[in-house]
Amino acid sequence: MTTVYLIRHSEKNRNVININNNDSFQLTNEKITLSVNGEKKANLLSYSSEMQDIDSVFSSNYVRAVETAKYIAEKNNTNINIIEGFGERKYGIDSLDDIIENFEKKQLIDENYKLKNGESQKEVRDRMYNSLMYVIKNYREKRIAIVSHGTAMIFLLGKWCDISLVEGIDNKLNTKIVFNGIPVFEGNLDAPEVFKLVFDENDNLTIIENIKWKE
Repeated sequence: MTTVYLIRHSEKNRNVININNNDSFQLTNEKITLSVNGEKKANLLSYSSEMQDIDSVFSSNYVRAVETAKYIAEKNNTNINIIEGFGERKYGIDSLDDIIENFEKKQLIDENYKLKNGESQKEVRDRMYNSLMYVIKNYREKRIAIVSHGTAMIFLLGKWCDISLVEGIDNKLNTKIVFNGIPVFEGNLDAPEVFKLVFDENDNLTIIENIKWKE
């Protein structure tokens, strides 16, 4: 068995203003750091029982993902391996003002829907899956931590799970994840959020759990 901990990065710093006109929206997004509280939560996560005895740590190239991964790597005396394929969904826009109404819902319903220069759900899922399979094939029977991003993780889990939007409290839409008929998650992903995936010797996903760690 190969165990993979798929982790959404910790809380990001939302008080970021780009005054460098040479940076694209995408590059600005990649540079966003963790908040002070995000640093604390990432550190606490690294002390949780599931994050012990990790053999290898991987991260997207986004700063907030690497900053989350550094605590897990430090606790397990290992390096952080950067794989850009674990990055967040690319919007393909110049500003958040360019996002159209119900964009997130449309992307979840239609796997091929995307903005002109952005990525579709299918494109994100394929690159995430290819990156994951590369890791699994090269680190068989290991305990692996991968720090990625919320939307990219949900799209990847759609490879094996039924993903839907359901109405929650105050008419807000929650993401529901069901694996083999069993509910795994319902709500909005926290930062950090952890899913445990167990693969057999044929690289088939046999178990998926949402890990509730304590702050």
